[in-house]
Amino acid sequence: MNEDRFTGKAGIYGKYRSGYPDELFDYLYLQAGFSKDSVIADIGSGTGIFSRPLLERGSHVFCVEPNDDMRQLAEKDLRDTRGLTNFSSVNAAAENTGLPEKSVDFITAAQAFHWFDRQAFASECHRILKDDGKVVLVWNIRDYDCAIIKKDFIIRKKYCVDTKGLGEAGGPPGDIMDFFTGKKAEEKTFRNDLPINRETYIGLNLSRSYSPKEDTDPEKYHGMVKELNTLFDEYEENGIVSFPQITKSYAGNV
Repeated sequence: MNEDRFTGKAGIYGKYRSGYPDELFDYLYLQAGFSKDSVIADIGSGTGIFSRPLLERGSHVFCVEPNDDMRQLAEKDLRDTRGLTNFSSVNAAAENTGLPEKSVDFITAAQAFHWFDRQAFASECHRILKDDGKVVLVWNIRDYDCAIIKKDFIIRKKYCVDTKGLGEAGGPPGDIMDFFTGKKAEEKTFRNDLPINRETYIGLNLSRSYSPKEDTDPEKYHGMVKELNTLFDEYEENGIVSFPQITKSYAGNV
């Protein structure tokens, strides 16, 4: 099951996965209709990386996440570490959230939509969204015009334990517009380049669902780490590499 793919990776995911640019949240709250009074269902919320900026802007968020490790880490980080209380943690899948009918103004899914059963998720969106509510789908995407990203992909493909979720671009499916009413959604692109150190670069790659785990695939794990270290050495300056990526969002009715 897809919800089990990140079991055992919550810690590394929460620590090393990149966040999303402030410009994206400025757009959501200044142009797309989000407000501090909005009720939002963040589906596949994971460790709360995307939920957190929504909560910090005052919205109430249903953090819907079926993986126990990820959900429990999010609860601890959001409530205990950051003191955020305007959220509800929901142990449920995207296709059956258990939320009341017509209960949310917006649905978000960041780095998660490609794991869902699209038709069942669309039905659930219809059920829980208020009239004219919108769905916002978001991805961080590596910039494959850059040499380091091309070489990084070769390493990830070589050592991945399976190819589901790998994807050369790792972003939205080519037919993403088919999900929205009239095959139309507002598409936005934001730069989200990361200056990262060695530890973060290695951790970011190991947080992927397809990356080997040390306890189950030690040979692949150590082989991947070794080659990633070599690639980091090739591009680092003063202990930092520039990790080029963009963030894409799609907002529309379903």
